[in-house]
Formats: sequence, structure tokens, C-alpha cells
Amino acid sequence: MRKGLPAATVALLLLAPALRSAPGAVEQDWTHYVRIGAYSLTSNNAGQIVRDAQESGVFGIEVDNDIPGRYESFVNPEEKLKAIRALADAAHAVGNRAFVYIAGTECITANADKTPHTLAKEYPDWLQRTITGKPAIFGAGTAFWIAKGDEDVWISPYAPAWRKTYMERVRQIAATGIDGIYVDIPYWMTHFDGWEDTWASFDDYTVAAFHKLTGLDAKKDLKLGELSDPNFRKWIEFRIETITDFLQEIDRNAKSVNPATKTIPEIYPGIEEEAVRVGADVYSLYPVNDAIAHEYEFGAGDHMASSRTPLDWFSYQVGMHTFRAFAQGKATWILNYSWDGDEKVDRREAMMNLAMSEVMAGANFWDAPGHSMAGSNDLPTRKKIFSWIKAHEETFYSPRTAIAPIGVYFSPQSRNFFAKEFIASYRGILILLMQKHLEFQIVTPRTLTEFQGDTLILPDVRLLSDSEKAWLAKFAESKKVLVTTGEDDSGLGDKANIFRFNECPGKDYSAALQKDFDAAAPDREHEFLESLKAGAAVRVTASPQIATSIARVNGKPHVFFANFAGLTAGVNPIQAGQIGVQVTIAGSTKGRGFFLPFLGEAQLLDGIVNDAGFTFTLPTIQKGAVFWYEP
Repeated sequence: MRKGLPAATVALLLLAPALRSAPGAVEQDWTHYVRIGAYSLTSNNAGQIVRDAQESGVFGIEVDNDIPGRYESFVNPEEKLKAIRALADAAHAVGNRAFVYIAGTECITANADKTPHTLAKEYPDWLQRTITGKPAIFGAGTAFWIAKGDEDVWISPYAPAWRKTYMERVRQIAATGIDGIYVDIPYWMTHFDGWEDTWASFDDYTVAAFHKLTGLDAKKDLKLGELSDPNFRKWIEFRIETITDFLQEIDRNAKSVNPATKTIPEIYPGIEEEAVRVGADVYSLYPVNDAIAHEYEFGAGDHMASSRTPLDWFSYQVGMHTFRAFAQGKATWILNYSWDGDEKVDRREAMMNLAMSEVMAGANFWDAPGHSMAGSNDLPTRKKIFSWIKAHEETFYSPRTAIAPIGVYFSPQSRNFFAKEFIASYRGILILLMQKHLEFQIVTPRTLTEFQGDTLILPDVRLLSDSEKAWLAKFAESKKVLVTTGEDDSGLGDKANIFRFNECPGKDYSAALQKDFDAAAPDREHEFLESLKAGAAVRVTASPQIATSIARVNGKPHVFFANFAGLTAGVNPIQAGQIGVQVTIAGSTKGRGFFLPFLGEAQLLDGIVNDAGFTFTLPTIQKGAVFWYEP
């Protein structure tokens, strides 16, 4: 999303050669190794951008040179295409990578008050509209990236002439040799003031497309905003499918010219209700794009690292781990903000906290100052962070696979129509597992059949398809543990291995965390935890102020620690160091342990054999750390 720059200056920097993999590991392309920054591209600064990128430790460059999102270049793209080609050539000459920013369904005409040639004036039928016919036209003051005199419009994805030209521009951009196309704000207009409850768009093209698909009149046959209305549910699904199809067509057109081109949408909605409202659902988008850049604000949480509470940080972990599950091996990039003038918080500490939280979840860090996409809050700190990430990138970005996980089910349909209830349960359960340091695996409809764990939790899952129910029945018949909380749509009868909690422990724990995070000990959900029958292969003893995630990386058990102890929103960005943390490898009697502190170097650890297995006591964990075990 455009933040603080007139032309939405955005540049993403990537590290890594064309393909990277440790010996014996799965090969991954460069999208998995990005270290992100941003630049604004002009007709004559390609060389300087590449030099700055090299100097600041980034590798690969995403630049703002928005062709379809600016009406002048939507009509006449030649000058900008030349600049993109120059950047691609300059980047490739030093072994770098390059991306270019383009808008999705938004288009701005500069100085619209002084020219008759604006998109809205020349093509009013292209615009998205409310159900009463109000067009999506905005001016200065609506959003900070809209300058005085500019016309900002949002276009229907079904406007055929616009879409034809848009895809032609995509092909032209891909033909420059640029490595990626970064598509921002591909949304239905529901996020500006006054438009949140419109469930747009009701323009003639969109209404006709919906009627062709369903036989329904979107203006007459829906109870707008009524999630219990079957026809409105069809409208919701149609809107999500439309944005997904639009992004898939962008990808198809780019690759038709240059098969190596990557498409990366930037999406601010995450796992919550906002995804349904704007129609850009990252669960649906990951399969049709090469990576997703998340401007994730996790619902009501604070998106500025300097002013996050520990609960905000844990909620952020839930979102990122969910994205990684959605990605199914693709890369997850994060655009978030660390500091914006907070006098009581050291910007460098805020930057480090943000980077630590992201890399521990396996996501890629984008350094951006304030609400802008370009630049840095502190360039020396950026260099330090990027240098460390580069040195240890295989640890953080190699594929992570499950060892002996407890599954937690993400149900897109439950989220779509019961977002408040589902997310409270889902988030509460995942935070509970993180604080109890139990290995978890987020399971989705796409990965359900691949799940090999012995316990699966359905967190207030209210809508399941017939195929989901059939798989769950087989899972229950195999005597594995199925735990349902709150509402239960599984349709399964009573069995000894099915545990039902009508009063949802996830919602209960969410409420307790919101009331008093420090007092909400995870053991309060003792009965629920006992039902999981967790027999951990990797056992962790640590404070509940540390979020842990456990996985196998390159054949070795790893534990990723993110420490949020002692953080105070807007006051203190320095964690209380955690001592005495222990990791036990069950059933092992020999091997080596390694400890890598955030921004530090790996250390060899001695372990002790006991009845539980091979136990390692870790050095003090300050911000975060990784432990791994080599037999």
C-alpha cells in the first residue's frame, strides 16, 4: 500500500543467485532470499539505484515506476518502459535482481483539475461504484498519496477495454527483462472512509459478470452485509474469485513474454475479515503468484514495531506462520514499519525487533522508515541486519518441515462468514501452543490430505465441505486425536479419540490475553492441553513470553525463538534476557547442539543425557535465537 511517497516509491531488494540450496536441500529460487528496501525510478537514475543497493546490503531491486496506475503512462508507457529496461540491465550487470511496482485497480491522473484528459472524464463506465451508483473517484485528503488536484479512481476488473490495455502493459513490462512485477492494491474499493460497508463494486460490468455466473441480480437479489444470506455469500465468493482471477491473468501475461518473470502482489489484509471485504484473500492468491508481500496489520493490532505490545507481537507471529502455511513452499515477504518518530523508543531497537520477529517465522524483512516504502530509519542498522541475514539465510529460508506436530486447521469458509468467532479461536489456540512451546503445524484445505500428525484441532470451524468431512472421518477412524472447539461442523459422532470443547478454549484464552497478557498463563487451559496428547519429539522449557516454532530444516531439528519479554509499547523496545531455556531431543543420547543468537554467531553447545533424552541449556536469549541439533 502506498505510504508517504507521492508516487508510492517502493523498492524491494533481493539477495541470492538464481537458485540457492544447501547440499541435499530442496532448490529454491531467489524469491526466498529477499532482503527488502525501496527506491523511486526516474529516467536517469538506474545506475545510482543499483550502486546504493549494493552498498546497503540489499540484493535485487524493486522500484516505483508505476505504468498502469498513472493515467499518463497507462496511455503512453514508452518513457517508463525505457527506464525499467535500463534498471534491469544495470542490476543484471552486477548479478542483482530487479522488480517494478505497478498498481492493481487504482489509477491516478495528475493535475486532473487542469486537463480534460483524465480516466474518469474519458471512461466513466470503467469505474467501480456503490450499489447506489456512486463512482469510486477521490481527491486530495482522501489518502496521503493523492496530491492536490489529482484524480484517484478505482476501476472494475471487468471493464474489458481497460483490462485489455492493462494486460498489454504487463506484457510490455515483462519484455524489458525485469525480474518481477509487484502489483499493489488489487482491491475492490472498500477501504477508504465511507466505503467500508459498500461491498462494491456494482458497476454495470461487474453486475453483468455476476449475473452470468449465478443468474442473480447483485443490486436486487442480495441482502447486502447479511452474512447469513446465501446470495450475499455468493457475492462474497464471486468478489474473491474475481481478484484471484485478475492476479492469475497478470501472472499468465507476464510469463507469456518472459517465463522467468515473477509476480508478487502486495496485500494488506491478512487472515482476518478485511480479506473478505477487499476481496484480496492471500489464501486464494498464493497458488496463482510467485510470492506475496504482506503489509500485515493483524486486525486491531498496532502495525508500528515501536508501539506494539507483547500480545501484538504474538498475534503478528500467528499471521506470519499462517502465511507460510498458505504459501506451500513459496516465499513470504513482509512490508511493515518499525518506527515513526517515537521519542521514547530507539529506532534501531525497533528495527531489530521487527526483523527478528519476521526471520524467526521464515518471512523476509523489508526495512522502511515511518509509513514510507523507501529508505531506512537507520542505514547502519539495516546493513548490520542484512549482512547477518545473508550469512545465515539457509537457516531461516530453507524449507521447514514438520517433525511431530499438533495440527491447527485454518478454515477459509469459516473465516469468510464467521470471521470474528473463528479468528478469536484460531489465534488464541496458536498463541497458546507457542507459549507452551509445542510444535504446531497450520493445516488448510489444500494441505489436509498431507497432514501426518497425530492430533488435529478444529478451532470453531463452522463450515466444512463434504470432502473435508470425509477426510476428517478417516482421520478419526485411524484413532488419531481430533479436538473441536466451539461450533463443530464435522458431523462426527462420539468417539474416544474425539474431544469436544463447546466453550472454546481458544476464545477464552484470547479474552484472557486481552484483559491481562502477563497474568494469562497458558496452563489455565489445562484440560484442553491434556486432550492434545502431545508427545513432543523436541521439548522446550522456556517462559511463555517467548514464542517458539519447531521444525526440521535440512534434516535437522530446529527451534526458532522470538523473545517478547519486557517489551512495553511506546516505552521500552529492549527485551528482558531469558536465561535457563532448555531444549531436549527425546530419545537421543549423543549429538551436537548449536545456538545462533539474533545478530550473533553460532555457538557449539554441550548437552546432558537424562531420562528425557539429550538436554541442552541455552545461553541467554535476548531478542531471539535459533537452536538446532545434529545427531
